Parts: sequence; C-alpha cells; structure tokens
Amino acid sequence: MDPFLAGAPRLPATPVGLGLAAVGRPAYLTPGRDADLGDDRSEEALEAAAHAVLDAAYARGVRYLDAARSYGRAEAFLASWLAERAPDDVTVASKWGYRYTGQWRLDAEVHEVKDHGLDALRRQLAETRALLGDALDAYQIHSATLDTGVLADRAVLAELAELADSGVTVGFTTSGPRQADVVRQGLAAEVDGVNPFGLVQATWNLLEPSAGPALAEAAEAGWVVVVKEALANGRLATAEAGPLPEVAARHGTTPDAVAIAAALAEPWSAVALSGAVTPTQLARNTAAVDLRLDGDDLGALGALAEDPEAYWQARSARAWT
Repeated sequence: MDPFLAGAPRLPATPVGLGLAAVGRPAYLTPGRDADLGDDRSEEALEAAAHAVLDAAYARGVRYLDAARSYGRAEAFLASWLAERAPDDVTVASKWGYRYTGQWRLDAEVHEVKDHGLDALRRQLAETRALLGDALDAYQIHSATLDTGVLADRAVLAELAELADSGVTVGFTTSGPRQADVVRQGLAAEVDGVNPFGLVQATWNLLEPSAGPALAEAAEAGWVVVVKEALANGRLATAEAGPLPEVAARHGTTPDAVAIAAALAEPWSAVALSGAVTPTQLARNTAAVDLRLDGDDLGALGALAEDPEAYWQARSARAWT
C-alpha cells in the first residue's frame, strides 16, 4: 500500500495521529490531568511527558504529529524530540492563528487569543519555521470561522498559496456548530483562480457528527480529512453507561478505542488524532486501528449524537485544569 496520502506531499497515511495540545501547556480542557501529569507541570516535566508519548506513538506506528503555535511549548517539545530521534518518515503539522497567553499558569484568565490577520500569519509561520524548519509538512489556519473572514481574506489566501507552492500542504481547522459551513466556504475559496487548501481538520465525534457531510465533500475534492477531538475532550473516554461501553465490552476493548474506531469508520476520514498524554492512553487509543465496528455497533453508537449548539455550549463551559 502507498504509505502516503493521495493529493498531499509527504503525508503518511497512518490512521491514528497524535495531537500535542494536552502536553504542550500546563492547562487544558481534558479531565484527569492531575492523575495523568502529577503535580509537576514545569516545562521540563511536560517536555519529558511529551517525549514519552511521542516515543510510544512512534513505536505503535503513529506517523502524523500535530502541534500549534498556541499549544504552549508543543512545537518546541516536538522539535527537540525530532532532533533526538531523527525519524525520516513522519508528517509534522502545525497551525497559526492563536497565540498562547497563559504564561504557563493553570489559573490564567485567558489561555489563548485568536488573530487571523496577515501579520499574524507571517509572524507565526516564522516562529514555527524557527523551531521546526524543513520538517514542517502541513500548516493550517487554527479554528477558521465565518466571523473572522479568514477564508475570504485575499491577502492571507495569497500568502498561503505561496506556502503551498513551496511544497507545504496548506489547510485549516474548524470548531463550533457551523463547521460544515466553514468547510464549504474553504472548498469555494480561491485567489487568482487557485484554491490553496488540501487539508481540513475538524471536530467529529459520536456526540457531534454534524460536519460529516461537508467532510465527505472535502474528501471527494481530494483533500486530506483529519478528525480532531474524537473523544470529545475526554467525555467519551470516560463513558461508563450507554451504548459506547456496551459496544466496547462486546469487542473486549475500551470506550476510547471504540470512539476513535467510529471516526476511522467514516469513509472520508484519513487520520483521527489521539490527544493522549501518557503511553497507556496512547496504547488504548491506537487499538482502534485493529477494531472493526459492524452496522449494529454503528447504529447503536449513532444514538449518542447531541444537538450541535448544545454540544459546543457545553464544551465552551469546560474548565481548564
């Protein structure tokens, strides 16, 4: 099998990727961080945790690694791991558009600030390049939304088209109840007759599957589709009742493996990201690769879907811990 994803340079087709949002900064939205990370949230401790989960991921065949400028020190931790391990078969993806403002504090009032302007793109791309250099394979607008107008900003699109011409796959990520509208706006975006995008990373999970039809359109257009938040920021990993643990019990596995397998079962899904912060979590997540859900399983799991507005309201209310 061709180890690279069609339509995108240097994007290995490993079904599960690793997102570094939860190990690049001391606070994040997932529960159980005290147990996972302990009391020491220093930069040194989190770099060690990041390297441990990266090692575990690589050993289990994960080759898609995802960071962002706003993930605290995630790009730096990934850069130091790449320098030490020197793998030649990984895809390195990062993002611009948010700036980390948490000052390495758990109790920060604001952890990140959005800026989708051209100056932010240029500044943050230079910062990413300073850390990741030529290892950067994919660069995405972080949380493109209709309100910022970034997908209609000709100056930004022209800059991204130049980046795409240099061999970097250009994409965008989406969040919020109108993800499908954003994906479709991205599919129609162009500057000088060119659409610079070849990748979209969207939230899709058993609780919030509403972007699915638009993601299918993106895949049909030849884009790489990456699923983020397949575990709904931990909500699905800790499910104790209902169809998810029941399906997991039938297959002799864990709810998180089932939730990721459900994302991989979508025909448009190329990669589903794990947000693991420990090797044990990573092992459970990657078990999804060998898990085959049947029609009865998927039918039962479909009952978990929530109203998108309610889902995103609940997500926005989650505490950073």
